[in-house]
Amino acid sequence: MVVLDGIVMGPTHCAFENCSSDLNNARGGAFCNFHELDFGRRCRVTNCPHNKINGTQACQEHQPEWRKYTQDHSRSTLSGVRRVLKRPNENIQPWQQPLQRNVQPHDENAEERPKKNYFGPSRFYCVETICAPCGVVIAWTKFVKAESPTNILEFLERVYPTEESRPDYVCIDKACLVLARAISLKKWDSWQKTTRMVVDSYHYINHRVTDFLCRKWCNPAPLDGSAPNFHNTNLVVKDTDKNGREYFKRAFNTQACEHLNSWLGGYDSILKRMKGKNFNWFLHLMIFHHTKLVLEKQERKKKGLQVESDEDEDEEDGMEI
Repeated sequence: MVVLDGIVMGPTHCAFENCSSDLNNARGGAFCNFHELDFGRRCRVTNCPHNKINGTQACQEHQPEWRKYTQDHSRSTLSGVRRVLKRPNENIQPWQQPLQRNVQPHDENAEERPKKNYFGPSRFYCVETICAPCGVVIAWTKFVKAESPTNILEFLERVYPTEESRPDYVCIDKACLVLARAISLKKWDSWQKTTRMVVDSYHYINHRVTDFLCRKWCNPAPLDGSAPNFHNTNLVVKDTDKNGREYFKRAFNTQACEHLNSWLGGYDSILKRMKGKNFNWFLHLMIFHHTKLVLEKQERKKKGLQVESDEDEDEEDGMEI
């Protein structure tokens, strides 16, 4: 089994549509070398043919948009926005309405909005990782716009190009969407020979009960025999407690990526200010260090040595179902 998950973080890149090249100027620039020369003196509002005014990134007609952008991205405004996001309803008076937040349903795709201007750079949406249940990181990549089922499928195909290399189970929070997308793209005929896709136990409870595909084929702990010993790999096994009573437990830790992401999230304030190449190097170094520590811990367990407790390590192995 392998576990997939993403964390919303990433460096900036060229603001032009469908371009993810590094910025020409990481301090205030919005384009890569090619699009910086291509736009030249033109206004940075989408489809505007006029030249920009010196000292700004907009023409005379679009100066209000430029002023609003500079005001919204000033340090004082951004600090206030961060405070509101961190404590949204802290100072609400009895006569005021609480702040309503639009929560995107987990198993639905987010709406993609077209860019109105190129005043600032774009940012990679997330970092996607593939982990073994023990915590060892197998691969990672960056997604430009979204953690879509298509991007996830392409990532899996790059990491596991042959049927022999593919795992028995792929565990991801949107496995039902990835499965449906694989079927629609006619790729499931190849994947179903070797692999099944399941939702991790934490997110499974938030998926629709009426979704037959998800409930039937993506259950992480089926007790009805719907996922029987696939390639000698069971999702649920029997164990005995200290009183001699048998109980069912999950055979794998499906939260391995969640543990990794909670650790990586502590470096977000450092990583988001880095250039693309520096981001890749630093993140890869941290993941290499994390994997090395996990392997050392596994080796100590095999030798029967005492392993230091880790607050972030909350393995599911042994959780009663």
